[in-house]
Amino acid sequence: MKEELTRRDEMSLSGAALRGAPWKAAAVTGGAAAATSFGLGVILPGDASLTWALCLGISLFSMIAAVGSVTRPDVADRVTRSARQWARNHPWRFSLYPALGSAALMYPVQLIIDREGPFSAALDALQGGVAVYLVTAVLALVLGGRKQASLPRGH
Repeated sequence: MKEELTRRDEMSLSGAALRGAPWKAAAVTGGAAAATSFGLGVILPGDASLTWALCLGISLFSMIAAVGSVTRPDVADRVTRSARQWARNHPWRFSLYPALGSAALMYPVQLIIDREGPFSAALDALQGGVAVYLVTAVLALVLGGRKQASLPRGH
């Protein structure tokens, strides 16, 4: 009989899988995307949106960290490898936690920088989190499945 995991267990597994995430690459990519987006908004005609640029950077940071943690080579400790295996087998559950983290980071950006009301800021942050969830889950499903297929038999 298979024992069901609690939400707390799933969150622990997601956190363990994210322990080996490519944080530097995620930060550089998210920061570069945010800077480029805002810079192009300043240079090109139209309004430059700092809120859009920051939310884009947060989204890319979260997606690269999450997908990178699932697809990275198994060079970490046994617990992290097991958590990554769980994340590869359950990409939709795993992706929920990076998406919630993204939404939590986007909320103050929407609230303070964009000067939206609490409800509107929450709705915008939730929409950003859903986008991160969908993209991360699909990429983890595709890339994680490819990684799993390339493992030799017995792993």
